[in-house]
Amino acid sequence: MTATLTHKSIAEYQSIAISLSDELRQTAQERDRQSGIPNYEVRRLRELGLLPLVVPKAYGGGGATWVEALPIVREIAKADSSTAQLYGYHLLLTVLGQVLGTPEQADRHYQDTAKYHLFWGNAINVRDTRLQIEPDQEQYRVNGTKTFCTGTVVADRRVCAAMQEGSEIPVLFVVPKERSGIIYNHDWDTIGQRRTASGSFTFTNVQVMPDEILPAPDPKNIFATIFGVLGVVILTHIHLGVAEGAFEAAKDYTCTKTRPWLTSGVDQATQDPYILHHYGELWAQLQGAIALTHQATIQLQQAWDKGNALTLEERGEAAIVAAAAKTLSIQAGLTITNRIFEVMGARSTASHYGFDRYWRDMRTFTIHDPVDYKLREIGSWVLNGDFPFPTPYS
Repeated sequence: MTATLTHKSIAEYQSIAISLSDELRQTAQERDRQSGIPNYEVRRLRELGLLPLVVPKAYGGGGATWVEALPIVREIAKADSSTAQLYGYHLLLTVLGQVLGTPEQADRHYQDTAKYHLFWGNAINVRDTRLQIEPDQEQYRVNGTKTFCTGTVVADRRVCAAMQEGSEIPVLFVVPKERSGIIYNHDWDTIGQRRTASGSFTFTNVQVMPDEILPAPDPKNIFATIFGVLGVVILTHIHLGVAEGAFEAAKDYTCTKTRPWLTSGVDQATQDPYILHHYGELWAQLQGAIALTHQATIQLQQAWDKGNALTLEERGEAAIVAAAAKTLSIQAGLTITNRIFEVMGARSTASHYGFDRYWRDMRTFTIHDPVDYKLREIGSWVLNGDFPFPTPYS
């Protein structure tokens, strides 16, 4: 279905994001309990005109930079990190044609996304090599299984990675939702991020056309590797949004419901010396993560703007700051979502409040790749001047 596109200013998009965040917050706990397919969430993103946000204006999109777009993802994450993950991944995938595709593929994907307000999902997960692609006369056939397919069940365009015999490099291709032979297995059952429908898919003799396959990465094209850095910064904004959402929820509860400890010598929780101490510590950690995330986003944008002129050193500098911001956002997020109960009190653990959702989402989302390896990359750069080894997908 074609959606009517009206160009909006970034301020309007930001206002829409705040409104959507308020809306999602009202039902986030219930949808978390239900788990299931995020049809409602994707429908609202489409209706509000947020799907073509980073598509260049020349194609009819919003034309937002990453500095402008990622705070919108973060705003949504404050209320609902599942929807923020769906949306953040969607934005990442909408630029795939520009980063890794041919000019014709880039044009087609941008035009279609803007014209039809397409939603993008993925079955990439390069660590799962069970999905196989093989030539079939003038076309290709795909068979096998792929796990961690975030948003794919509701996606209009599905980005997939399959292995081909004789090659260690995954083959990336894009197929429409209507393509037969792709079945969702409804097996996403985790403690958090429950509305992302990130379960597995089974592919049975799925037809793939030659022009749906993205070209193999050119080792000399450093810009192609910016895709991985962009993914890290998107994740960081979602982590940060969850931390901010948890902090604000705890603050509101403390100011309205928490009682001071009986030996505190004060009448209000907002004067309890230890509660004040904890809030000061948590706020300071949060501000550090916010500042470094902002720096990482700016350096990502600078690298993005270089395009094919991007150098390995410039990419490396952006990757190091992105790794540091991701690490700090995870550390701050896990600390805040865990320790908010210390400043809210025992009654805050009642299930009807749902404050545990912040920690469950944060813990689930932050183990996509080990923080230890990000810290090792940073340490190797600090001591040896070694930048992270770039790949197109990480």
